[in-house]
Amino acid sequence: MTQVTRLLRSEWTKFRTVPGWVRAAAAAALMIVLFPLTGLAGGAPEQRTTVPIGPHGEPVSDAYFFVHRPLAGDGSVTVAVTAPSSTSPWAKAGLIVSAGAEPGARYAAIMMTAAHGVRMQHDYLHDRAAAAGGWLRLTRAGDTVTGEVSADGASWSEVDSVRLAGLSGTVQVGLFVACPPLVDGIGTAGNTATATFSDLQLTGAWWPAVDWTGDQRGAGTATFAGYPSGTSGGFTASGDGFTVTGAGDLGPAPRNEVPVGATAADLLFGTFPALVVIVVVATQMITTEFRTRLIRTTFSASPHRVRLLAAKAAVLAGVTFTACLAATVIAVPLWLRVVRGLGLTVFPATDGTLLRAEAGTAALLAVTAVFALAVGTVVRRGATAVTAVVVATVLPHLLARTPFLPPPMAEWLATFTPAAAMAVQQTLTRYPQVDSVYTPATGYYPLSPWAGLAVLCTYTALTFALAVVLLRRRDA
Repeated sequence: MTQVTRLLRSEWTKFRTVPGWVRAAAAAALMIVLFPLTGLAGGAPEQRTTVPIGPHGEPVSDAYFFVHRPLAGDGSVTVAVTAPSSTSPWAKAGLIVSAGAEPGARYAAIMMTAAHGVRMQHDYLHDRAAAAGGWLRLTRAGDTVTGEVSADGASWSEVDSVRLAGLSGTVQVGLFVACPPLVDGIGTAGNTATATFSDLQLTGAWWPAVDWTGDQRGAGTATFAGYPSGTSGGFTASGDGFTVTGAGDLGPAPRNEVPVGATAADLLFGTFPALVVIVVVATQMITTEFRTRLIRTTFSASPHRVRLLAAKAAVLAGVTFTACLAATVIAVPLWLRVVRGLGLTVFPATDGTLLRAEAGTAALLAVTAVFALAVGTVVRRGATAVTAVVVATVLPHLLARTPFLPPPMAEWLATFTPAAAMAVQQTLTRYPQVDSVYTPATGYYPLSPWAGLAVLCTYTALTFALAVVLLRRRDA
């Protein structure tokens, strides 16, 4: 048996023969499994908000003013459109094919935006930029919808061609205006936009006996309608076209617009109490030996101090990762079923993303345990070490999640402190075509999951190196 193997076996024996440490590791795993509901954003039936669900299962914003006619088959609509007059940069005015009036229905649209040029978007998640131009055309051929743009109404460039599977024979096609609420850094404020459509041209199987009709889509979902108090959408005939005013948005709904919803981070809310328990155990593994002077005996039996500390770290990390991975793998699918049964909105994530959040959380706790062990070696006092690690890892995250903390400060805390590692739990997507409050308070982190974990690993490596230097120089 090699010396390294003997050290590992010795440290594992120490760990498993201390009942308090074993119980604490089990308790940490149970906290991960049992705590999630305390992190959910509400859940009582009277608190639930009806949120449209898009074709991919994601919460969406689906509200706009729609001036439309039925198209029974193939056809196209061409129009000259002015950029929507609004202070909201993603205010939209353009042409749309809607698969139905129900919230979250599939669609394809080409549009002029207030500050982001011409775009073609479909099914809420998909967005493509196009060359500038004041003329738009939308063509339906079976299930395929094609958007084109022109600067003069004569020479056309295709922006995108998308397939809306299952599109019925007769669909509503026409003009729309949407205007997302203004983002003020903390919340949102209602806003409207107005656009003029002219030189309207139709080809294909349009119903001849049906005139243009205007209505507010998404009017029943006040959260997403976005009208300031006392205002509403509408349209008026304007020569050979229309002037249309509208509000709302078409796109994925960010977390702050879904007041009762759950993500993987909510389902892993037990990470925080579990982390505190693990930190206590990790610091005790070394500070107890310093306090009781047993460290002299340990050094006598294992004079290579660096290997000894590395063995303690390996056993601690291995136990923590194994116990917490088992807990996260149980907790996420279990609580997904629970929250769906409660009728809460769940932000979808792929199996791979959920596995990353589960394994990443276990890795986060394991690395934090090694960090705590290193801090305990440096300060040699249990209470001081626990306080230092909790202040360094838990406190910055709690501050960053405070809704009233200025976003730049929250992002700094989630980027440069050990709490950056909480990004491993992120499963939300930040969509560039949606302006919102993208901060840790709403579940969005400035770093990618593994980059955030790397920040904690860097702190741990530096602290461990300091612990090695001090352990070599100090007397027991």
